[in-house]
Amino acid sequence: AKLKSFAAKIIQLLKEWTETFPYDFQDEKSMKELKEIAHRITQCDEENGTVKKIISQMTQNLLMALSARSQFQEIREKFRQPVTDKGTILKTKPQSTQKDILSVCCDPLILAQQLTYIELERVSNIYPEDLMQIVSHMDSLDNHKCRSDVTKTYNLEAYDNWFNCLSMLVATEICRIVKKKQRTRMVEFFIDVARECFNIGNFNSMMAII
Repeated sequence: AKLKSFAAKIIQLLKEWTETFPYDFQDEKSMKELKEIAHRITQCDEENGTVKKIISQMTQNLLMALSARSQFQEIREKFRQPVTDKGTILKTKPQSTQKDILSVCCDPLILAQQLTYIELERVSNIYPEDLMQIVSHMDSLDNHKCRSDVTKTYNLEAYDNWFNCLSMLVATEICRIVKKKQRTRMVEFFIDVARECFNIGNFNSMMAII
């Protein structure tokens, strides 16, 4: 009875650990240790197999979380590849093929909603451990150590880069227009988009546009 009570507490601990800090189990050594602990716990409840089912579900959820983060990282690495000069690309393209954002989406509400979907996708990939890494390495930054010593927080980087990309997109869309009347219209459009972002509660996109 004591073993079963102890096993239940260990399961709860492992469940919360794997859900909150899945990246702690990304290497083979930690995953092997988790499996060994899980195997010992299941032996305490071989009669009805309830513990085995819980452990199995926990492991499956952990593997899915690690797989999702790995895929997200692969996508990010593709976007990190150096890009050729965009100015040259724009000049070589015929004027007819150069679309501004109004020709793609002229409704501020729809654009604000799409920006919010992107924000939520970026936020969903930020885990508590990403924030913990920054806090735990603040001393390293204060002591002027090399930034490469700091564990990279890829998901926070992606979120920060998205903010900068949106700001540059807005500036580019406005500045590439030559005629003042059309440029004014574009500025007013982005003001409306920022207002819709505010109404939705997407303050990050709103600040990037401003």
